Amino acid sequence: MGESVLLAATLTAAMAPAQGQSNSGYDPRSWSYDQARNVLVSPSAPDQAAGGEMRPAWSAIPKEVVDFAEAQPKGSIVINTTERRLYYILGNGKALRYAVGVGKEGLEWSGRDTISSKKDWPEWRPPAEMRSREASKGRFLPVRVAGGPNNPLGARALYIGNTLYRVHGTNQPWTVGQANSSGCIRMTNEDVIDLYDRVKIGAQIIVRH
Repeated sequence: MGESVLLAATLTAAMAPAQGQSNSGYDPRSWSYDQARNVLVSPSAPDQAAGGEMRPAWSAIPKEVVDFAEAQPKGSIVINTTERRLYYILGNGKALRYAVGVGKEGLEWSGRDTISSKKDWPEWRPPAEMRSREASKGRFLPVRVAGGPNNPLGARALYIGNTLYRVHGTNQPWTVGQANSSGCIRMTNEDVIDLYDRVKIGAQIIVRH
């Protein structure tokens, strides 16, 4: 999948399956590991101030129940990446709207698929090729990084089909509401826990750009 096959975000557009889009977006192999701090750093990590201080305090964007006139099955997820919002369909013309972080320019994608699995505090296992590559640079990655506050996948992950794309939490909550990820859909840990408890495996997910 390349930028040339990004689909129009209209209700009537035929949406390509997300399976064909895994090469240009979210790819966990692009993360790096800070051994000194035992922290994984995503490509979209924010700039740091002198002395390693993080950006100033941020305010979470609260979820809210909103009107949603589009006919989609109850329990579905609809993500509008331009709006940077995720809608969980409640039925009866209502949806629960959450703020999300989306892919930065050039890494946007769209498609229709289903939620194939769900993981609580997902772990991360760097591929052998990545560990070998990083070792040649003097950076030694762990074989496995347990789920927890230092893991970029955050508190929960919803896996989209058989792709590398996920809806997941983050240890960088200030990035939620922005377009600066590598194609993943990220939420605050509080919101992804709430969504995780609602969504069923097999639920439809639509991503529009």
